[in-house]
Amino acid sequence: MVFEVILWASVFLIFYIYVGYLLVLVLCSKLLGNKERPLLLEDAKLPGITLFIAAWNEKDFVHEKMKNTLDLDYPAEKLVVLWVTDGSDDGTPDLLREYPGVKVLHEARRCGKIGAMNRGMKHVETPIVVFCDANTYLSKESLRHMATEFTNPAVGCVAGEKRIFENDKDKASGSGEGLYWKIEAKVKKLESELGSTVGAAGELFAIRTELFQEVQADSILDDFQISMGIASKGFMVKYCPEASAYETSSDTVADEMKRKIRIAAGGFQVIPRLKSILNPFKHPWLAFTFISHKVLRWVALPVLFLLCLVANTVIVSRNFSWFYLLILVAQVLFYLLSVAGYLLRNKQLKSKIVFAPYYLNVMNLSIVLGFLRYMKKSQNVNWDRAKRTSI
Repeated sequence: MVFEVILWASVFLIFYIYVGYLLVLVLCSKLLGNKERPLLLEDAKLPGITLFIAAWNEKDFVHEKMKNTLDLDYPAEKLVVLWVTDGSDDGTPDLLREYPGVKVLHEARRCGKIGAMNRGMKHVETPIVVFCDANTYLSKESLRHMATEFTNPAVGCVAGEKRIFENDKDKASGSGEGLYWKIEAKVKKLESELGSTVGAAGELFAIRTELFQEVQADSILDDFQISMGIASKGFMVKYCPEASAYETSSDTVADEMKRKIRIAAGGFQVIPRLKSILNPFKHPWLAFTFISHKVLRWVALPVLFLLCLVANTVIVSRNFSWFYLLILVAQVLFYLLSVAGYLLRNKQLKSKIVFAPYYLNVMNLSIVLGFLRYMKKSQNVNWDRAKRTSI
């Protein structure tokens, strides 16, 4: 009886994390959601914006990034382009100085992304600052859409939508990463319609400059900590799907794992730092969404999958049942598909469903490795960029 309870409780929580929470959001959005969006502001009413790009050794992306930036639909006189290039020794600052009007803050010492952000924010004078990465390309009207969201004084942060360039050449890494961000986009959109979304991705997000507070120098998930810190003050974090940041997928699953392990280590670090948000009496909606969307994923998923397999095996071995045997067979097939995904990870397949179990298990393994890295305090705060595919 005990193992049956463990099995079904684990199955329920896995279902809730992957599907149930999304269904709850869909239902709540239909009943209570506010789908109204503000009308795009005219040029005269747009606020001044600083496009803040923290970079380390990005010479391969400078020209494409600047071309994309100069093509953005935002009045030039209201847009400040700021690059902070701490530690770059590949010529990135020199390339940037070829562009008149671009502010470049360079320092030879490498202090990580959050060090660059803390230093660079002292030079921001506009009411709105938009953070983005050097290797992401923004949709033409991204800044205009994000600025418009701030017409609501209750909005303190606006999260853009991260999208992955996909094509038929994608391997396991590309298909898995692209699917993940599509689901994530749906969840964030629904959360935003109900008040506030959970966090923002560093590829593209905006905040009111006055709400920025320096983040601890050892912070790993600086984007998440900044956005959720603003939410903890009572401001809304709005999701803006029209503001898109595009990047290519990780070149290999190993490269994607490198990123996921870092995120997992950062997740374990940031939970205690945002513990006030976990108080349902102080932040009822934020606590519910934070736990459902992030905490359960970071803390529970690998344990739940292991409990399912162990409990199911014990049940079948102690008291044979065809029903529980079928469930066990289904689990074994799931892990066999993961092995197939591993063997085919470098193949370019039109049907990419075979990669789904493999990608899920890679993510769960990354959580375990991220936890170990967090416990050992061995996660380097500096950039350790994953290699990306070409477009």
